[in-house]
Amino acid sequence: MCPDGKMLEAPDLHELSELSNEISYDDLSRREVRSLVFHLLYAMEGFDYQTELESIVDNFNRGFELQIPVDSEVFRVALGVIEKRDKLDEVIIPLLANWRFERVGVCTKLILRLAVWELEHTDTHSTIVINEAIELAKCFAEKDAYKFVNGILDKMVKGKAEGIILPEEPEDASEKAI
Repeated sequence: MCPDGKMLEAPDLHELSELSNEISYDDLSRREVRSLVFHLLYAMEGFDYQTELESIVDNFNRGFELQIPVDSEVFRVALGVIEKRDKLDEVIIPLLANWRFERVGVCTKLILRLAVWELEHTDTHSTIVINEAIELAKCFAEKDAYKFVNGILDKMVKGKAEGIILPEEPEDASEKAI
């Protein structure tokens, strides 16, 4: 459940591992894939990016009885966000009106990084990316962070539509949507 008592739409990893002995990666919905990426990013942040993603995935696989292949989309997206986190922050920081980046909560920051990465590196429509980021924020970030996430991402999308050049452009437009 989300902190506000609403049903959690993203997977609760403990609940999932109790439902069956092992969860197949192939059975995850798009929302669950994003949630899993968020959980991996959160774990990496907790280890201050000093642990290899492969090790985090291995721990998740054993601890939650998952099967996240290292060649999976979850791994690829998490690695992409991790490797480009400084560039993603460069995109986010100018969009923060009257906010210092250091004051943004960890979960909110990770959700913004994931959404900006997805907007820049996939063909997923911006309204889907923004909606999914809002849903992640409702479940995992501070109480009203979803409004903040919506505003920042909306500002970014509108800026791109108006031709404002952001620091990072997609390297490969053929990257698969999450």
